[in-house]
Amino acid sequence: MSKIKIERRPSPGRLQELGVFRWPIWTKEVSKFPWTYDSQETCYFLEGEVTVTCADGEKVTVGQGDLVTFPAGMSCTWKITKDVKKHYTFG
Repeated sequence: MSKIKIERRPSPGRLQELGVFRWPIWTKEVSKFPWTYDSQETCYFLEGEVTVTCADGEKVTVGQGDLVTFPAGMSCTWKITKDVKKHYTFG
């Protein structure tokens, strides 16, 4: 079972309910880097595509239109294949 929760193309109502468009925006060019989540992060991808490979080998690809929640304590590698622009929030 995936530790990463993905909602593909959530409804405008769902995004409104979460307040997604009030969250800060993060951008990153095509790249590859390790990352560990100190706290839970939820993000909504406005643009781009990334393949996240977890330390346990789980691999997911997410991108434009996806609402994604990463659990606290998860270590992974991000491989950005198309420049990313996303709203994000921690906690």
